[in-house]
Amino acid sequence: MEAHREKTNTCGTICLKYLLFIFNLLFWLAGGVVMAVGVWTIMEKSDYVSLLQSSYYSASAYILIAAGAIVVVTGVLGCCATLKEMRSLLILYFILLLCVFLLELAAGVLAYINFQKLDETLKANLKETMVHKYQQPGEECITQAVDRLQQQFKCCGSNSSTDWSDSAWIQAPSNDRLVPDSCCKTPSDFCGRRDHPSNVYRVEGGCIMKLEEFILSQLQIIGAVGIGIAFLQLVGMMLTCCLYQNLKEEPV
Repeated sequence: MEAHREKTNTCGTICLKYLLFIFNLLFWLAGGVVMAVGVWTIMEKSDYVSLLQSSYYSASAYILIAAGAIVVVTGVLGCCATLKEMRSLLILYFILLLCVFLLELAAGVLAYINFQKLDETLKANLKETMVHKYQQPGEECITQAVDRLQQQFKCCGSNSSTDWSDSAWIQAPSNDRLVPDSCCKTPSDFCGRRDHPSNVYRVEGGCIMKLEEFILSQLQIIGAVGIGIAFLQLVGMMLTCCLYQNLKEEPV
């Protein structure tokens, strides 16, 4: 009877080991995905982030990168703890899983806060940024971001093309353009001298609406990745607890 119980426990422990090992491989791959999403958000979309006065969007991406790096290290530690059946390593592994879970929770909260404040931030700051900083000395980053924004999303001005009439650059005596050349449907030098609908983009809601839709889509990607990894972590923590209970105490 005792031998049968011991054999059952041994089989259960072996099954848990294999399950946790497979989980760690998936978790390690997921960590790479999390880091990739964070780096992609910062590197590819940094121009648009510079148009915002809020740091929540960038902070969420940096938290994802940090969480992904910890996930990769945690996955390796989890494999070692599983193969060596060391309870002390399993405890450390569980703590690291919990830390990553809390990091992702923080990223989720920041993304939610940013979602709530996004529309207000864009309406309050985007027009001011575009008309006061475009083509101004020392604001090359803003200028490039605005040009890229208007060309990629086929829009002109924060709310409409008429917003550019307030621009310090447009009002300069040396400039005879009515809108930046990036507003043109077919960009070329000095094409901004004509603001007729046949020549420049006229989008309802302007660039504010387009940028808002874009950033919300990025936040949805960050949120979906965070939820997916969080689910994996909960599974991992449960498997870790089960294996911990099944292992005998380490010899002192």
